[in-house]
Amino acid sequence: MLPGGGTIGYGEAGQRSAQLAHALRSHGVGPGERVAVQIEKSPLSVLLYLACLRTGAVLLPLNTAYTDEEVGYLLADAEPAVLVRDPGRAGTPKGPAVLSADASGAGTLAQAAQAQTTVFDDVAVAPGDVAAMLYTSGTTGRPKGAMLTQANLASNAAVLHRVWGFRPDDVLLHALPVFHTHGLFVAINCVLANGTGMVFLPRFDVEVVLAHLGHATVFMGVPTMYTRLLGDRRLDRAACAGMRLFVAGSAPLLASTHDEFRSRTGHDILERYGMTETTMITSNPLEGERRPGTVGLPLPDVEVRVTDAETGTPVPAGGVGQIEVRGPNVFAGYWKRPELSVSEFTADGFFRTGDLGSFDAGGYLRIAGRCKDLVISGGLNVYPVEVEEVLDAVDGVLESAVIGVPHPDLGEAVVAVVTAEPGRTLDVDDLQERARRRLAPFKVPRQVHVVDALPRNAMGKVEKAKLRARFGPT
Repeated sequence: MLPGGGTIGYGEAGQRSAQLAHALRSHGVGPGERVAVQIEKSPLSVLLYLACLRTGAVLLPLNTAYTDEEVGYLLADAEPAVLVRDPGRAGTPKGPAVLSADASGAGTLAQAAQAQTTVFDDVAVAPGDVAAMLYTSGTTGRPKGAMLTQANLASNAAVLHRVWGFRPDDVLLHALPVFHTHGLFVAINCVLANGTGMVFLPRFDVEVVLAHLGHATVFMGVPTMYTRLLGDRRLDRAACAGMRLFVAGSAPLLASTHDEFRSRTGHDILERYGMTETTMITSNPLEGERRPGTVGLPLPDVEVRVTDAETGTPVPAGGVGQIEVRGPNVFAGYWKRPELSVSEFTADGFFRTGDLGSFDAGGYLRIAGRCKDLVISGGLNVYPVEVEEVLDAVDGVLESAVIGVPHPDLGEAVVAVVTAEPGRTLDVDDLQERARRRLAPFKVPRQVHVVDALPRNAMGKVEKAKLRARFGPT
């Protein structure tokens, strides 16, 4: 169901995705070719995903907030055959054929599809064939493309559908973006695996979500969504009477948020843990204790271990170490980066997540922090090096360090700490404005602090932990 009461059934989705598949093929898209998509969330987003699966192409979803500069880097690296983009964007990237599509689905892509037949012979694919590529990064280097295979997506969808107990009458209330794993490969794949429906909202809005809770049984959101819902007194047991399941992920959920939500609605939020490279890894149980502050138990067929950073040996329950994962959900590697198969994977095939955590005596995993300094703000990844490169390029800036500090609404807020060149004075407002010109809004530092020098260890590395302690909440 769409806002306004419109619907798209499975039969119609099959016909329209067939037309889109033909349109993509007519523009040179074949098996293994990348299809970059940067359009506003709409039914077309889902239909394009299906069309890519049917042609054997590789979906490359791009955040709609990315600037032309950010998109240009990704296109140069991924080399897609086609870019589907909102017609309102002024820039014309070099390389791929460009098709347009706005929020209503209108544009040159729709025109190309309308002339096609509604029948398409799906391309046969192998489990190991790449189905999607999502760009991600740690704190060093530029974003890199994580290649997710057909088997990765299918196995995770099947497991989540089972462990979250999807029923024939379930309806998902979808308010997430569809350019990352949570909104696309968790939420939508669960619906498709169940063969039922969803209320497909263009964006998260408290008023709209509250109005549609009565039409749904399942809601998936990031912690920011839950804190904003709790800010409205209309969220209570009556409003959630028809709901079966609330799921949270993409960022840490505060135990206080969990407790307040239970008190107000009678529902325990089910928190889970995943990442771009692995889709979902763990989940609190559907039946059984959901422990606030933990991300639950390893999913079936997924192996999770916590190891010592120096020795690589498993850490006993209660001890903190690096989280590593192995299973059918783990991606095939990074696009054009074969060397990372050595550095990011252990000799016995476990992927090093870059997160720190510990298992309790009951086998529940608790996230302690990140080895890498990735900032997750409002459920969206912010890679410090990208922001630092923008700030460092500003005349008068000597160097910068970007950190995440706890934020009651966003989970983490982006904060920059900068030093000036000798004899220069920096204007904080000007630095933020320059960042806005080159970065998506969620990457722009909410605060900029000017200091005399950045703290460093004996090896010369900036000690971001000290910066977080200094500039975080008091």
